[in-house]
Amino acid sequence: MEFWFSEFHTPNVKFSVKVDKHLYTSENDLGRVDIFESPEFGRFLAVDGYIIFTQRDEFIYDEMLSHIPMAVHPTAQKILVFGSGDGGVVRELLKYKSIQQIDLIEINEGVVQACREYFPEMAESLDDPRVTIYTENALRYIRHIENEYDVIVVDSAGFYGPGESLLTREFYGSCYKALKADGIMVNQHQSPFYEEDRLETQKAHMRIVNRFPISRVYQAHIPTYPSGYWLFGFASKKYRPVLDLDADAWNQLGIKTNYYTTNLHKGCFALPAYVERMLADVERIKD
Repeated sequence: MEFWFSEFHTPNVKFSVKVDKHLYTSENDLGRVDIFESPEFGRFLAVDGYIIFTQRDEFIYDEMLSHIPMAVHPTAQKILVFGSGDGGVVRELLKYKSIQQIDLIEINEGVVQACREYFPEMAESLDDPRVTIYTENALRYIRHIENEYDVIVVDSAGFYGPGESLLTREFYGSCYKALKADGIMVNQHQSPFYEEDRLETQKAHMRIVNRFPISRVYQAHIPTYPSGYWLFGFASKKYRPVLDLDADAWNQLGIKTNYYTTNLHKGCFALPAYVERMLADVERIKD
């Protein structure tokens, strides 16, 4: 008898992965966490029925959230990460010797515990002495912080449930305030392809544009995410993501990646026409 995990991308579209084993499940008031073993994507983690990452393609998401801001900000030392309790983003950030401190805010402690057991190759980064984990609400943590971080990474699992607070005007305003004068914020921006996701992308983009003088969107192909096409946001008080990239300096660092390159960095900010129109529709709106 075959066992398949299925995730609804829309009421009319379903993405299915053949599964060998159901390895783990836990549930609390923040949601249900499941870990499966699959022949095609290896182990993968799902929260409330949504795939968060798989061993096969997590490197794409984690590298694009981590290396884009670090390649632009030449002296980043103190980093704030929201989410990423699996350790993937932290693993990538720790490749930079300049980083002295990473504060990780992960409200769902169950995700951290599960990943330590089933994804040690990712979660071991959380034990680095430069990393401090806080188990609390993202907005509550950042609300009173000013001029403290060089880079903020918003790695939310989605704009629902606990992730809803990461879509508010207050959250993005607090991120702006918490960054130093040359700070950068990056965030996952959903997919622009399906209608429901598109509306959430527009809402987040509008609120970021209204708070940061520099705001751009970039893209990546992630096979197990809805439509396989994903957007990220780049917002800064000073740096422009392409013009301020020093490709030679980054390449001299000798950092090994499997997706990110400085050539890809330049190209990923060139968006399809329908996405440009979608973003332009909300850039004129005052939130």
